[in-house]
Amino acid sequence: MMEVDIKVENVVANARIADELDLKYIESKLENAVFTKKKFPGLVYRTHNPKAAFLIFRSGKVVCTGSKTEEGVRKVMDILAADLRRIGIEVAEHPEFRVQNIVASANLGKELNLGAIVVGLELEGMEYEPEVFPGLVYRIEEPKSAILIFSSGRLVITGGKTVEDCKRSVDVLLKKLKDLELI
Repeated sequence: MMEVDIKVENVVANARIADELDLKYIESKLENAVFTKKKFPGLVYRTHNPKAAFLIFRSGKVVCTGSKTEEGVRKVMDILAADLRRIGIEVAEHPEFRVQNIVASANLGKELNLGAIVVGLELEGMEYEPEVFPGLVYRIEEPKSAILIFSSGRLVITGGKTVEDCKRSVDVLLKKLKDLELI
């Protein structure tokens, strides 16, 4: 099987850091916090070093996006916790979080005939409407994920909870394409 380099673009994780949060108070005290209740029920908080964004909800739940590794999520979660403690909000020093989704990319290094792939895979787990979106969406059951396949040979893998899930998803796709002699 061909070796494909997979690059993690974004790790999305969530956590519960408190039972309830006063978003207006947080916005008034933290410089990079924006709360526009009319537009969105959560507060957006950005860190710059390392770069990440949080959606913080009144329920005490947070969603972290923008990090490229689990270690990066750990680091920015700790920064968020420290920033909140600094303004008098009680939160754990190292909030527990769960990775919900990893978005990764890969390049097969060769052009693909998406029409032939659709015919070969008989639309099994696929969405392809070239007049709406230039990529083919291929859904995989195990590991549960989706791969956007572009005729350039570029792939976007989403839905995995680990980098290994992303690699296994690409392997599933490559095996099917190889079996159909499409690569």
